[in-house]
Amino acid sequence: MNLSRTFAGIGLACLPLLALSGFSLAQPRPAAAMKETMEIGDEPGRVSTEEVSITEGPYARQMVLFRSNEAPGTVVIHSGERFLYVVQGNGRALRYGIGVGREGFTWSGQVQVSRKSEWPDWRPPPEMLQRQPYLPRFMAGGPGNPMGARALYLGSTVFRVHGTNQPETIGQAISSGCFRLANGDIVDLYERVPVGTKVIIRHNATL
Repeated sequence: MNLSRTFAGIGLACLPLLALSGFSLAQPRPAAAMKETMEIGDEPGRVSTEEVSITEGPYARQMVLFRSNEAPGTVVIHSGERFLYVVQGNGRALRYGIGVGREGFTWSGQVQVSRKSEWPDWRPPPEMLQRQPYLPRFMAGGPGNPMGARALYLGSTVFRVHGTNQPETIGQAISSGCFRLANGDIVDLYERVPVGTKVIIRHNATL
């Protein structure tokens, strides 16, 4: 399978820079559904500590019923539903609310966690700097970094599962292909998911 497309517009923290293989482009969400989130940009310098979690509503971390033939420990991301699951076995999974790629930046495929990082650094890509020249060229990891408290790197791609200093964006389509969790949730996920973990990305849940 090949992912061959041109990413229109300028992305947020995770703008893809390479042609990728092993992935497919999901059907974009209607423009009307994306309008509200398109104007929300990353906010370097905004502080959000690693204790910040989603504690109420559907995006709160919780154990749920989940039918899957995948082995326990597998991560399954349903971007269309805004959830990430860690398969527990016996028809259950630990579910996290996530923010996902905006219109034109949703994708699907299968990868492994290739690397993990605590308080990752941020280097906005050139395309992003062209549109937002006031952004820093480099930002060291820390509570004010848009990459949040932890990051799980997905295979050889430029995409990550990472934290955010904007927890209010969880449940929205806002990124350029990365998946974001509230800092408290990415810290929890980070401890559960070792390097080498299988990650399946789907645009919608399958019955």
